[in-house]
Amino acid sequence: MLRFTPYAWAKLLFLREAVDVEVSGFGITPADDPLCVEDIVLVPQTGETAFTSMDDVGVADFFDEQVELGRSPAEFARVWIHTHPGRSPTPSGVDEQTFDRCFGRADWAVMFILAENERCYGRLRFGHEPGFSLDLGADVTFDHPFEGTDHESWQAELDANLTVLEPQTVCGPDLVDRDEFFDE
Repeated sequence: MLRFTPYAWAKLLFLREAVDVEVSGFGITPADDPLCVEDIVLVPQTGETAFTSMDDVGVADFFDEQVELGRSPAEFARVWIHTHPGRSPTPSGVDEQTFDRCFGRADWAVMFILAENERCYGRLRFGHEPGFSLDLGADVTFDHPFEGTDHESWQAELDANLTVLEPQTVCGPDLVDRDEFFDE
């Protein structure tokens, strides 16, 4: 189970609702509980309705900052969290490629996706090829103090780090709503 503190879960819900594009971030976890997300930190990125891309220099700067704070990679670089603005939390082919490219050499990593109506997808992967994976559920843990929401600073972080790209016309002028394929 991937657990979120109330603060981290509230921030993730805010990020999902704040814009109608995908938003990516890194889960910050305590050293002694690597599957408990205490915060989600954004880095400079571009986002579209069905795509998110974190800036390589922004990721490198984030890693440097986290090491300067005394954190190990297991506390800041193993849990990739992003939103899907539609109803489906299922990872896309691009999500899978990103997970492999960015986290494929880590001894373990998590991909977590939150879509509408709190639908989520989580997977913990151990090792690289051949390795193995486990599906993860999500839960909000109340074992940690809840400092409350901070919409103002969350919006400032989002504004400082997200560049929204205009949708690209791929299938001609009559595009199909991707959510119609995921109706229950």
